[in-house]
Amino acid sequence: MRSCTPSIGLTFIAAAAAVLSGCAMAPAAAPAAGASHLDTVQKAAVLRICTPGDYKPFSFQKTDGSFEGIDVDLMAGFSASLGAKPEWVKTTWANLLPDLTAGKCDIAVGGVSVTTDRQKRAFFSAPYMVNGKTPIARCADVAKYQSVAAIDKPSVRVIFNPGGSNERFARANFKQAKLTLHGENVTIFDEILANRADVFVTEAAEAITQQKLKPGLCAVNPDKPLQYGEMAWMLPRDDVAFKSYVDQWLHLQQAGGDFQRTMDRWLK
Repeated sequence: MRSCTPSIGLTFIAAAAAVLSGCAMAPAAAPAAGASHLDTVQKAAVLRICTPGDYKPFSFQKTDGSFEGIDVDLMAGFSASLGAKPEWVKTTWANLLPDLTAGKCDIAVGGVSVTTDRQKRAFFSAPYMVNGKTPIARCADVAKYQSVAAIDKPSVRVIFNPGGSNERFARANFKQAKLTLHGENVTIFDEILANRADVFVTEAAEAITQQKLKPGLCAVNPDKPLQYGEMAWMLPRDDVAFKSYVDQWLHLQQAGGDFQRTMDRWLK
């Protein structure tokens, strides 16, 4: 059951979820064996949310320690629906799935791509956005990088961040280009502007956001991504009751228009 609404080159699928907002609180206990997070979150009145917090426009940690973004706004409403307050669990992309499976959080958000590798160890909510892989480059070079083949040349310097789907895409698709691992997603775009790299392939929403924030950078055909992709929230595996509640909440937010209003605030 999916209802898609086109917006700035992205297609949004019926769903929406999660709010990452508020200040740090005392850690909540992980659910007992066999208990659903749907019950334990309500009992504790705390929703523990894992996020890397480095991915605009989904979840970004500001210098004052607070978070902002699409998933942050959504998480505020989602946690409130459970009578709970959001508790941030700062992590990295490499540790996002391990932290979730270790019980450090109840849900993982912040621009998470749906992959079969992650699906082996976790549940996903219904996808809330179609958001495929899109190159971003200096605006003067956009015509050069229209396809994977055009990018995958020995003279092209491809940069990527570690631990997530961007790294997997780069390593799987670029065999001749010079690959550079850059540890910080926040500063990776400056490497292209400084001419220390040529191309970064990320999700269309991030490419569109960064071209607004970084004059001189342009997303390359964000409405025609190099690879199809979906974004969703990551949930503990086998917790059917919790996933059903998450999916229903997302569906109602989308059907009522609140979901699209949240998207428009960050993407228009």
